[in-house]
Amino acid sequence: MPRLTTVPMGAVFLGVAGLIPFLGFAALSVSGSDAGLGPVGLSPRTILSAYGAVIASFLGGIRWGAAAARDAGNADYLIAVVPSLLAWAALAAPAPWDLRVLGCLVLLWGVIDQDLTRRGMTPVWMGRLRLVLSGVAGVSLLVAA
Repeated sequence: MPRLTTVPMGAVFLGVAGLIPFLGFAALSVSGSDAGLGPVGLSPRTILSAYGAVIASFLGGIRWGAAAARDAGNADYLIAVVPSLLAWAALAAPAPWDLRVLGCLVLLWGVIDQDLTRRGMTPVWMGRLRLVLSGVAGVSLLVAA
């Protein structure tokens, strides 16, 4: 795999766009506003935890895809399912533990996946971008907890 260091603009744009729900719903959760979602039985905190779980599952999919593209060993496939399992279990945890678990998971997974770049399974830019995106998303979840 090429060791590209220039981040494709599409990855930057979509990655930053993916942070908007983290930042927005975390801010609403901290402010105590329901943003008009109360009448439909939702809260910004509920939406934030669900979005965090979906994104954590997506992070596992990155490893799965990298493993499949590089014909990696079974360990990479096994590790790839961990974020999904932990994220969905976090949804069953009481507040504030749901967002704490999700926040720590997203932060930690940004670091764990750095081995994909070191092993040449993903381009250099991806490891760097993942650290930034995982950092902002994870901190947002923890602040809202």
